[in-house]
Amino acid sequence: MTNTHQTPFEATAGHAGPDARSDCQVRVWRPEPGVAPEVILRSKVASMYGPAIRALLLETRATLDADDLAIEIDDLGALPWTLMARLEAAVQRLRPETRATAPSPPAFAGAGLTRSADRGHGLRRSRLYLPGDAPKLFINAGLHRPDAVILDLEDAVAPAEKDAARILVRNALRSVDFHGAERMVRVNALPAGLADITALAPHAVDVFVLPKVESAEAVAAAHACIQQAGATSGLLATIETAKGVLRAAEIAAAPGVVAMTLGLEDYAADIGAIRTHDGRESAWARGQILNAARAAGVQPLGSVYADIDDADGFLAWARAEQQMGFEGVACLHPRQIALAHNAFAPTPDEVAKARRIVAAYEEALASGLGAIAVDGRMVDAPVAARARKVLARQPAAGGNAS
Repeated sequence: MTNTHQTPFEATAGHAGPDARSDCQVRVWRPEPGVAPEVILRSKVASMYGPAIRALLLETRATLDADDLAIEIDDLGALPWTLMARLEAAVQRLRPETRATAPSPPAFAGAGLTRSADRGHGLRRSRLYLPGDAPKLFINAGLHRPDAVILDLEDAVAPAEKDAARILVRNALRSVDFHGAERMVRVNALPAGLADITALAPHAVDVFVLPKVESAEAVAAAHACIQQAGATSGLLATIETAKGVLRAAEIAAAPGVVAMTLGLEDYAADIGAIRTHDGRESAWARGQILNAARAAGVQPLGSVYADIDDADGFLAWARAEQQMGFEGVACLHPRQIALAHNAFAPTPDEVAKARRIVAAYEEALASGLGAIAVDGRMVDAPVAARARKVLARQPAAGGNAS
């Protein structure tokens, strides 16, 4: 089956072939007059699930008001929400006026999502990127225990597949158990990304990741879309240009922002620099992002480390980001998640010392004292505040265990 949707008489969506897994490719077309709209199903699980798949396709086709269309499907183990998304995308490509449909969410979908509403200061040590057009990567992503997953509609999706990816991500938000990970969606660069927000905000997105942000006005437009949808999703502003860095303070203070980060690859390209392992070419910009976020009371988050095979390099990078003041890093592969959690976790000695400091300082305040000595060191309000931040970096303070 050819993956094309160029003619006015037929359209396809999805993927097939040797590299496709947990996905399917669907073709729909208008049969000749007088010919019944058939359903042609080829599936590697047809012997067990063929009748159920066929019934789901017929039910979804009826929901889409497309009973007059024939369906041909190559199924490579797609789950029901993927089958539904691929059929809907194909029908919408043939008939753009088709109204959206979606599976009913199970009990876990959208449950316990509270961090975005209070400007989001839960643990975000690790944010795992998942290409928005790759359902095989969604299914078990939560088992790796990232603090957040990012379903990516921007750079990870080819321009011709963005419409289908948006439907797939919507269905995943309603159907996939991410095991407590914060649910983020990276939309396309604004203003195109506003359509992504409008479509997905009603589906329990914790945080929308805004790429290539250069102004507070763009952030405000995204926040307005979320409010119009009646949602409370937060915004993670990604700064990727010199212009954006110079406006970091006003962007961090824009409505709805819960966190801010620097997109290193695009930023390095914008200033004409070469990426280095230690990030020296972006040190000044990362400092600007960090200070802007802290001044606005939002989370500063570190960027990615591109070499997924260099565990030692990633760990050193993450530790350097933590020491600089960032509260997490992005991950391009599940194997980086535990490394990130290790880098941002306080040691047992640090936790014990922080507890002594906080307990002694609170006792001193109750006695009317403003400063005391703990372990031979003067402790005042700033020192106690740092100790509380150490304690907040523990998984038990609100994040997932690694």
